[in-house]
Amino acid sequence: MNVTDREYALELDRNDPLAHFKSQFVVTDPTMCYLDGNSLGRMPKAAVEAINNFLTQEWGPELVTGWGHWVDESQPTGDLLGAAALGAGPGQVLVCDTTSVNFYQLCLAAINARPGRKTIITDAANFPTDRYILDGIAKQFGLNLVIINNEDPTLSTNERITPEVLAPYLNSDVALVTLEVIQYRSGARNDIKSITEQVRAVGALVVWDASHAVGSIELSLDATGVDLCVGCTYKYGNSGPGAPAWLYVSARVQKELQVPIQGWFAQEAQFEMEPVFEKAAGIRGFQIATPPMMGLRSVKAGFTMISQAGISEIAKKAAVGTQMMIDLYDAWLAPLGVELYTPRNANERGGHISLVHPNAAQICVALRKISNVIPDYRAPNSIRLAISPLPTSYVEVWDGFDRLRDLVASGRYKEVEEGGSRVT
Repeated sequence: MNVTDREYALELDRNDPLAHFKSQFVVTDPTMCYLDGNSLGRMPKAAVEAINNFLTQEWGPELVTGWGHWVDESQPTGDLLGAAALGAGPGQVLVCDTTSVNFYQLCLAAINARPGRKTIITDAANFPTDRYILDGIAKQFGLNLVIINNEDPTLSTNERITPEVLAPYLNSDVALVTLEVIQYRSGARNDIKSITEQVRAVGALVVWDASHAVGSIELSLDATGVDLCVGCTYKYGNSGPGAPAWLYVSARVQKELQVPIQGWFAQEAQFEMEPVFEKAAGIRGFQIATPPMMGLRSVKAGFTMISQAGISEIAKKAAVGTQMMIDLYDAWLAPLGVELYTPRNANERGGHISLVHPNAAQICVALRKISNVIPDYRAPNSIRLAISPLPTSYVEVWDGFDRLRDLVASGRYKEVEEGGSRVT
């Protein structure tokens, strides 16, 4: 059967072991093709129930006595997330704060653990928050920030950082290398095992940002020897806008590292209120402050679903779904002047693909206003389209690409004006 036949997608759905999960999400408009789960996941019905139960059965009647069982909830929620999506054993993951705060904490901890070294390495295509934080750290502490140029459109790597690309930048002055697992714009996947080992060989540490990877691919952090990693929960984790993020610190390096913000929750004898900070043993030594309880319950709901589905099955569906996108691109969109900016090899991409067009911003607005398809736009010219394996069906992806083809082929996207929201 040809991929351009809608029956192709329907047959995939009939054989999809994850298909039943879609009914566990809130879907208010069944005609919408929601292909932006890599930016914000759909809302699980279980999250509504979990937060409502917290309000009515815990906070309401228990009041402050609830802290007796809330106080350490960042840790078991981290263990759940780690087991479900990260390939991480217990005692190495905390669900807390934001990705930006966790990123700052672990980056500076890694730098301070390599005294005398003055070089930080990242890439030009890295997510803006990460680059801005690194720039601030470099300026504050007089460090040398090296940025690998991987945004050159003539390069065939689709922004991937390979060991061969990284090698010329490594030397004995490097304290920290930090990269994304999945490049946020192109969807390209970096080889975390090879790069971690390569950087460790020169005595430096790597902080990985898995925000665009967690919940769509198998990360296997323990097995691949990762030391440090951060990520969010509201994309493929479906935990809600602004849900708390997570950090991973391998048990191998927990004693070696000290985060710069010495929060009350990281104090060994927390409730003795001592004047001198003494870092708590284990992963709690990396926690800053109060667990965000409603956010944690939402994370628990989202990642319980991932645990039930199995990350290996989720990763398989992401690979099949993105391959269908690429095949439809070849058949329908390449002839219309659209370019593919994502690797064709499934092992070199995640759960979204990136399509490039000079009028990408206008096309994205038109998809929402005319075609009832939700993508997102990333400057300067990328249309990002994702399959979120639990709430997204294959036919939803197929229909979205069909509508995208019609919109570009007809030129109707030119009828809409860009702008109207600073969020793209």
